[in-house]
Amino acid sequence: MNYDEFLESLKEKKPPRVSAYLEALWYDKKNNWYLAHQIAQEIHDASGSWIHAYLHRVEGDIWNANYWYSRAGKTMPEVSLEEEWEILTKHFLIN
Repeated sequence: MNYDEFLESLKEKKPPRVSAYLEALWYDKKNNWYLAHQIAQEIHDASGSWIHAYLHRVEGDIWNANYWYSRAGKTMPEVSLEEEWEILTKHFLIN
């Protein structure tokens, strides 16, 4: 699946068969932060922490976002939330 196909899948009611990383991002883009967060907190690796950090940034909980960015070995990016979503999505589509 490429980025354009992933974006097209957002028209559907259910996510495509993708990794948990992408599923969390899919639900976030569908404005279901709660489900996206539930999925992200069940991913116990640095990549899951990266998504978890982004989601807390979306929520506006910057302290908690910084905690999760540090768990992911990253710092909070200086890009818009939309840009970070695209960066994350493209990263997990490739990896």
